[in-house]
Amino acid sequence: MDVPRNRSRAFCRRFGLRIPVLMAPMAGASPPALAAAVAEAGGMGACGALPLPPAGITDWMARFRQMSGRAVQINLWVPDAEPDRDTSAEAAQAAFLSRFGPAPALPSGPMQPDFDAQFAAILAARPDAASSIMGLFRPDQVAELKAAGIAWFATATTLAEGLAAEAAGADAVVAQGVEAGGHRGAFTQRDAEARATVGAFALIPALADALSVPVIAAGAIADGRSAAAALVLGASAVMPGTALLRAPEAGIAPGWADALARARPEDTLVSRAFTGRPCRVIGNRFTEAAHAPEVPPPLPYPVQRHLTEPMRQAAMQAGDTDRMYLLAGQAAGRAQAGPAGETVARLWAETEALLGPA
Repeated sequence: MDVPRNRSRAFCRRFGLRIPVLMAPMAGASPPALAAAVAEAGGMGACGALPLPPAGITDWMARFRQMSGRAVQINLWVPDAEPDRDTSAEAAQAAFLSRFGPAPALPSGPMQPDFDAQFAAILAARPDAASSIMGLFRPDQVAELKAAGIAWFATATTLAEGLAAEAAGADAVVAQGVEAGGHRGAFTQRDAEARATVGAFALIPALADALSVPVIAAGAIADGRSAAAALVLGASAVMPGTALLRAPEAGIAPGWADALARARPEDTLVSRAFTGRPCRVIGNRFTEAAHAPEVPPPLPYPVQRHLTEPMRQAAMQAGDTDRMYLLAGQAAGRAQAGPAGETVARLWAETEALLGPA
């Protein structure tokens, strides 16, 4: 069992870590305090920067650096083309959503962040790594990262995506199994609902066998058992996400944290109802209604995301889990309450015990 240990040690040496545990960059749920707690425990903190303007990225990094000088990554979504608009379909969807919260306004103008400006802010922030999801950074951006000494972690949900990431210059590939909470990282939405639904136990060894760069395992990493299994399958590091959300540093709504504690694997589902892109959440009254055959289908991302925002905000303020956006992976029920640093340390101690003597 020394091969997994050798891989993980080499990964730690390369990226300045004490333990090969990376926090998943969860957009909207990666405050600096959570990232700093993971980094101070010897792993790598993370920021899901999708909703942040450039100034927000700068501020996030400044606050993180006040708490930790250790390793951190910042993640961006590679944007899709602006979707075609259908005002009649948007009106129908808005009418449906008004049953669950404030009547949403039909969005106008560009709805996606300025990707190039966000990327420039990441370069200026100088994290240890920049990570991508929903596609690959452009060749000019990859060159800028390399010139700045910033590693690139590319998320892949299929073998084809992983091979494309390595060919494009990724320093490591995140193998995101279908078990993972939140959005599927597939390069296209069509793939996210079809062939890019590969489980971690199939994806990790396929990527590890085919790639020369390290593989980081993501999806259902909740304890030492899952982490050890991922390392034995060929991963060099693991990336828990949902497993950290019940930590006080995460600061999520109490109702969401309680729902995670109760969740069985079969309580999660992949739905486009909240954002227009496939996303794993805990099912509730809203998702049940949104999936009914007579209801208008969700609109493309990010139109659907903008239309559901009033409902999501109202549900969060009211603590109403029947309408709340309960992002969660299939291993949500194994997430432990308690400080994030303790969770990360315990996960790695359990992993080492299962891997056996060094």
